[in-house]
Amino acid sequence: MAERSDYLLGVDVGTGSARAGVFDRQGVLLGTAKQDIATHRDAGSIVEQSGEDIWRAVSAATRGAVAEAGIAAGQIRGISFDATCSLVVLGEGGAPLPVGDPTHPERNIMVWMDHRAREQAARINRLGHRVLDFVGGRISPEMETPKLLWLKENRPEIFARAWQFMDLTDFLTWKASGDLARSICTVTCKWTYLGHDGGWDASYFRQIGLGELADEGFARIGTAVREAGAPLGRGLTEAAAADLGLAPGTPVGTGLIDAHAGGLGTVGAEGGGGAEPTLGYVFGTSSCMMTSTREPVFVPGVWGPYFSGMVPGMWLNEGGQSAAGAAIDQLIGLHPFSPEAEAMARTAGLSLPAWLATEAEAEARAATGDPVDLARGLHVVPEFMGNRSPHADPDTRAVIAGLGVERGLDSLIALYVAGICGIGYGLRQIVEAQTRAGAPVGRVVISGGAGRSDMIRQLLADSSGIEFAGTESEEPVLLGTAMLGAVAGGVYPDLPTAMGAMSRLSRLYPPKGGEVAARHEARYRIWEALQNTARAASRV
Repeated sequence: MAERSDYLLGVDVGTGSARAGVFDRQGVLLGTAKQDIATHRDAGSIVEQSGEDIWRAVSAATRGAVAEAGIAAGQIRGISFDATCSLVVLGEGGAPLPVGDPTHPERNIMVWMDHRAREQAARINRLGHRVLDFVGGRISPEMETPKLLWLKENRPEIFARAWQFMDLTDFLTWKASGDLARSICTVTCKWTYLGHDGGWDASYFRQIGLGELADEGFARIGTAVREAGAPLGRGLTEAAAADLGLAPGTPVGTGLIDAHAGGLGTVGAEGGGGAEPTLGYVFGTSSCMMTSTREPVFVPGVWGPYFSGMVPGMWLNEGGQSAAGAAIDQLIGLHPFSPEAEAMARTAGLSLPAWLATEAEAEARAATGDPVDLARGLHVVPEFMGNRSPHADPDTRAVIAGLGVERGLDSLIALYVAGICGIGYGLRQIVEAQTRAGAPVGRVVISGGAGRSDMIRQLLADSSGIEFAGTESEEPVLLGTAMLGAVAGGVYPDLPTAMGAMSRLSRLYPPKGGEVAARHEARYRIWEALQNTARAASRV
């Protein structure tokens, strides 16, 4: 049984909301709460948020989760944070500095999906520095050094005034503990820190035009780097404890990027065979696919290998799709029946994608067929925001082939199913690239809000040709973050122990064979041809 004080708290900051969850030491969720976050979008792929708004949302979600769990604040043994890999810019004393419009200093965050630094990323890639070997050969505009370069070139006074540049996860742990230490996950995966060498490569920063960061001894981007779950400072500060409604001194663990927290909460599940043969698949607004290996594996177009990027002491390769859940939203929003279907979904108390999943499952069952039959003749390459892996091509765009003049619900369901298949084919392409490089995958363990449906999990297994598995916890991202708090608070001695003790597999989804497998094989070949056409078309 859990001891009276062995409760852990994980806080997850996604693109649209902050969520908090209270768990016992076995990983059972006792209470959760959510608070929305404001996002500003503008022309030129600009997406911004406010650090103070996010902290207010974190505070509200934390208080709500503890209240729902029905425990006292002093019973929390450890807390940690995960977040999107977004760039936070702080002035002296932690004051927000604007990353865009100077009349809105509160908007001090370039969100991960902000692609204003595409030209800077392309320029960095042309230089070909050795650190790019550890990001799949090409840096992405989603990463932080292209964004820093954009800031220097377009907002030089803000760049010069900045006291700290931080990943959002590290901003949250600093707000909580007062400790400026960075997570090895954030700086290795998004900032070009070489975790295996234990330091920054000054020559890279000088080559790309950010030499002053090296000249300053990297004081503004992190001089102390900690493994995930390492305790920070003296725990929660008085001010942070007052905001969060927790006890001062509560241990704070070094955090993770949100997708990596989902990986931590799934790949080491009891009975799953351990982290090495298992791919952690986070299916949310975007998708992230994480593979852990004992030795470094270099996969062109797949980020990494990152030493200790997720599981301490192991190398992480990170593939992904720039838009996954967001791609499905965009896709179905293009259909003329979408507004009517949205109203039907609201009546059923579901999001439109979730409602379409139930409708597709029912329609396939009524026709005594497989969901892929509903998409016959319709093919979708859902790369609305380019290809993250394995082509690392931000300029390619989505393709929809096979559209007719149908405007009703059935054609919307067909489009939705074709889109999910397209996500699965993208996963297959990434896994095949990893296998060729020497990092094969035995099973995919899924997490993320866009992939909770049994129908979606089976369709992804069939379209990718890989066995999928779910975990007992419906909140694996929050669970993975709570594991960090468990290690910081001494409930478990290390993360592998916490992973095995707090996470368990629930259901397996082996890919179907026979005619279903043959259908997906044929569709995958068509998908690849359409993708190649789209990549060529983006250059004309």
